[in-house]
Amino acid sequence: MTQRPPSVAVVILCWKGRTFLEQFLPSVVQHTPSFADIVVADNASGDGTPEWVRNRFPNLTVVELEKNLGFAGGYQQVIGQLPQEFVVLLNQDVEVTPRWLEPLLRMLQDDPRVGAVQPRIRSWADKERFEYAGAAGGWMDCFGYTFCRGRLFDAIEKDENQYATPEKIFWASGACMALRRDLYHLLGGLDPYFFAHMEEIDLCWRMQNRGYTIWYCPDSVVFHVGGSALPQGHSFKTYLNYRNNLLMLAKNLPLHQSLWIVPARMLLDGISAIRSVVRGYPRDLPAIVKAHWHFLRRLPTLHAPRPRKNLFTLSGVYAGSLVWSFFIRQKKVFSLLPACRRTR
Repeated sequence: MTQRPPSVAVVILCWKGRTFLEQFLPSVVQHTPSFADIVVADNASGDGTPEWVRNRFPNLTVVELEKNLGFAGGYQQVIGQLPQEFVVLLNQDVEVTPRWLEPLLRMLQDDPRVGAVQPRIRSWADKERFEYAGAAGGWMDCFGYTFCRGRLFDAIEKDENQYATPEKIFWASGACMALRRDLYHLLGGLDPYFFAHMEEIDLCWRMQNRGYTIWYCPDSVVFHVGGSALPQGHSFKTYLNYRNNLLMLAKNLPLHQSLWIVPARMLLDGISAIRSVVRGYPRDLPAIVKAHWHFLRRLPTLHAPRPRKNLFTLSGVYAGSLVWSFFIRQKKVFSLLPACRRTR
């Protein structure tokens, strides 16, 4: 008996990304199996993206949003309209490879407790190296610093097949992430208030708090440009990263851990702001101050009843301090992080 193909939608959310689509959408069309629906959603770019897609690829579904809702809000609106069982979030600046989709779907189909899966994400500019936003799967330390197997802060490893086996991780990258639509809706989806940055980590954390697992799939490979919407060093990007990290911690930590982790993280943010000024990036200081102020204003709304597990019982959590390990102990590679301080 032939097994029914999975019901899946590959959703590419674009913002001023026509140039990237011209370069990368052909690879998605070429290497995505015919049973999958490809949806291109435009976040009110105003650059002719919807018209170009309809003319070049008339069989694809095009969704036009009335205004820029950001990564989180845009996907939230589009996924809410989809009937498929599985959804793949795919950035506009990602080049896929042959048979990139099937291994991701297989992991979701084989185990109903798998909530989300990400592929091996390499850099498009240097295809032998991992890419910053995802690499071989996302982790987090005890103070909320997010990193990847293959990337600690700005130290990025060459892919020498050191991460060749499937592994449970803490978060899957929104650059390319396959998930269950029903679970997405059950959890309320991506938080639109985040707008962009860390919204997928927040979603994966909520999945783990519900008892689902997040996985890295090495058999699927994609190449990511990165920084196509907001480049590194942009003050708005700095603001979103610092604000959303604190929001994520307060939303998902149990109270007894939130009471010490959130203040500790805010203190570390202050040190980071001073360091940025000393290094010649004075615009980071007002961005971080603004991020903290807006977090504190929203804090009273973040303690709604929801499942919150002990952080150190979750997969992909480094129980030590990444800042200490990286900057003081000079541990620049994931494999050098003390094994006894990692949890599975």
